Amino acid sequence: MLYQNMQKTYLAWIFLLLLSSTALHARQSSSFRPYDLRCEHLERPMGIDNPHPRLSWKIASPHDGAQQSAYRILIASDSLELLKDGTAWWDSGKQLSQDMLLTYSGRPLQPYQQYYWCVEVWDKNGQQGRSSIASFEMGLLNEQQWQGSWISDGNNPDFLPAPYFRKTFRSAKAIKSARAYIAVGGLYELYINGSRIGDQQLNPMYTRFDRRILYVTHDVTQHVRKGGNAIGIILGNGWYNHQSRAVWDFDRAPWRNRPAFCLDLRITYEDGTVETITSGLDWKTSTGGLQFNSIYTGEHVDARLEQKGWNRTDFDDSKWHGVRLRSAPSPVITSQQLRPIRHVRRLTAQSFKRFSDKNYLFDFGQNMAGMTELRILGTKGTKVYVKHGERRGTDGHLDLSNIDVYYRGDKEKEPFQTDILTLSGEADTFKTTFNYKGFRYVEVSSDTPITLTSTDLTAHFTHSDVPAVGQIKASNPLVEKLWKAANNSYLSNLMGYPTDCPQREKNGWTGDGHFAIESAFYNFDAITIYEKWLADHRDEQQPNGVLPDIIPTGGWGYGTDNGLDWTSTIAIIPWHIYLFYGDSKALSDSYAAIKRYVDYVDRTSPNHLTSWGRGDWVPVKSTSNKELTSSIYFYVDASILAQAARLFNKEDDYLHYSALAEKIKHAINEKFLDSTAGIYANGTQTELSMPLYWGVVPRAMQQKVADVLAAKVAENGFHLDVGVLGAKALLNALSENGHTETAYKVAVQDTYPSWGWWIANGATTLLENWDLNATRDISDNHMMFGEIGAWFFKGLGGIYPDKENPGFRHVILKPYFVSGLEHFEASHRSPYGEIRSSWVRQGTKIRYEVNIPANSSATLYLPPFLHQSDPIKLGAGTHEFVWNIR
Repeated sequence: MLYQNMQKTYLAWIFLLLLSSTALHARQSSSFRPYDLRCEHLERPMGIDNPHPRLSWKIASPHDGAQQSAYRILIASDSLELLKDGTAWWDSGKQLSQDMLLTYSGRPLQPYQQYYWCVEVWDKNGQQGRSSIASFEMGLLNEQQWQGSWISDGNNPDFLPAPYFRKTFRSAKAIKSARAYIAVGGLYELYINGSRIGDQQLNPMYTRFDRRILYVTHDVTQHVRKGGNAIGIILGNGWYNHQSRAVWDFDRAPWRNRPAFCLDLRITYEDGTVETITSGLDWKTSTGGLQFNSIYTGEHVDARLEQKGWNRTDFDDSKWHGVRLRSAPSPVITSQQLRPIRHVRRLTAQSFKRFSDKNYLFDFGQNMAGMTELRILGTKGTKVYVKHGERRGTDGHLDLSNIDVYYRGDKEKEPFQTDILTLSGEADTFKTTFNYKGFRYVEVSSDTPITLTSTDLTAHFTHSDVPAVGQIKASNPLVEKLWKAANNSYLSNLMGYPTDCPQREKNGWTGDGHFAIESAFYNFDAITIYEKWLADHRDEQQPNGVLPDIIPTGGWGYGTDNGLDWTSTIAIIPWHIYLFYGDSKALSDSYAAIKRYVDYVDRTSPNHLTSWGRGDWVPVKSTSNKELTSSIYFYVDASILAQAARLFNKEDDYLHYSALAEKIKHAINEKFLDSTAGIYANGTQTELSMPLYWGVVPRAMQQKVADVLAAKVAENGFHLDVGVLGAKALLNALSENGHTETAYKVAVQDTYPSWGWWIANGATTLLENWDLNATRDISDNHMMFGEIGAWFFKGLGGIYPDKENPGFRHVILKPYFVSGLEHFEASHRSPYGEIRSSWVRQGTKIRYEVNIPANSSATLYLPPFLHQSDPIKLGAGTHEFVWNIR
């Protein structure tokens, strides 16, 4: 039956391909055509619960100046209907528009229904093109549609072994399709007939569990068979039942409980009937080899206790126990519609050291987040300790002292970042199920002799599997190394939400999230992660508007410093989604939350200045005025709110918050700007760069302040003297105000203090502290200084979104050809297609090439030394320029 199901699916796909090809050939009279069709920013998603999903596409055309003049969308519940006029579920009709992102507005979409859709487009000459067929599938649209019950094993939250669950059932008829919908308090792995379902890891994503639980949809058609079937589920603690103790008090979270789940397995038979297998009292539960699991510290597995075949039909479960019914952890259960966590890269050890027959060290040559996989044969009962870390001590052994500082557990019984495996006496393979770690080095030790080779331990770089959309190439190797290090840190800290570090904390620090948001969007298609995280923000926001500075949180973070320089994520991130994607949904969904937040700060800041925040965290040496820096973010948030109000036609709000932003700017300049000297406050690099970057400096003073900043940086030997707030602003403040050469010298500086100093000392990720000898704030995989990963696209490639035509419908180009760099290229795959900005020196000439995607346009602004003041208007296509630079 499995073969028959696979054969049916294969034939169905062949049919769809032929159908798409036939439709394309029949209707397309030019090479102007739509491609990359997406629903909710995902390809062929399942389990959609948004009744008005967003649909988008790109345009392919070899012709210069290609533009879409009209589109038509057809949606049908049967792909054949897309070939028949008048039979579609929804026909948008021909719309005279250049839009390539819209919200579905047809008749109500039905739960569980799969829909097929395609797009017809017309270019400016009336030539028509048609896309291939894409699909999306609806899931459960509300909580009342669930048929299963919430169940657990009935143990208390402190019980250590993970619960295993199983149920058998029979399917009497031929199966057309099957979907598993599973909601979990905690984490899960799902098995059907012994096979693990899917390649996703650490599902479902972390949320504020008592306010919102996510459910995941799996296509299990190939796994359910006619006749007998067995479902198996293992539950992990995750952040839901955090048993490990640390300063963040997650073990005291208000939602904390024993993991539980609810499952609907919906089977559609060939005869059209539907049967739903559900979670309930007819399930059984037991324990197995997974004796302890913590997403924070590690896992303990006793391979002797594994119950082989526990997830198959022929397993004897007579010694298993009954389950307990549970109330749902949250009244809200929504679909998980974001890029999942996966094992994205597999790495082998770059070096290997045997200390003794009980002790080995593996070096993977790359700092990362993820899991390791150990293959081992040893004496039954042998305990093996697999310890992960970023640093080695002077004796060559692993040193965790830089990352275990906030852990408060028993380091003997539950060692930090360490898995403990008790061997079965047979060949064992061990990989964590519900835990990940941050590491480059892994030390394996045991209580009896074992034999390991360099290939017995492999590493899996694990993170949210967001597609790469950015590329940097440069003649200076340090540029590419910095860009790669920033991306490695970013991916290491993307686990369904952005974190600060993958080892010491794993917290969703808000500041780290928005400091790196441009680096995120220039380099990766990460919108789905941030839309989820913004929902977490709304879940965590207090009625008065206050947000914690780690999100999600079990209660920690509503202190005295959770202010504007951190929690402005609620405004900055949806605004950047709008800029980079042209999608206003996140901004609209967060509008009321932004307003509550800004109103709270306004009520508590009678003079329009505030010191609420953490300040310029981890500076090199100079500290900056916190009232200045926090007030600047107050201005930023009020400005974003005003622009959002204008976008959503909220005229009264627009007038009010525009006026508020101007009052804040005036108050900042009145108190902190010395117009004679051209400095703010005490004139630190942060105090000068932040007002410039965020648009606080009066226009007449901008060049003077920028010149003072550039002079201070030069006096400092082109080295940084900033913390996180200045690191976000400094390079941009220089390059956007006539000092790109100075910014570049700072960006590629390789002596202390600088980003390049880390690389020169062997770093493969970004660090938490400029000082390699610092004694605190010393994670080696942090993203809070990650603006460097975005600046290359802006300062050298000159690629900027246009807030008046967001999503790169119109591209602002401001490339700069710095001395000391022979060639440079930045490319970004935008919602409209690839933007590529590339230049090369050829003797006394600069050859510049730029590609603008179809249906987009650009304005090119040239550096002043080329003496061409008028901007150049560009249409879609590839454009080449050559200039003399004598």
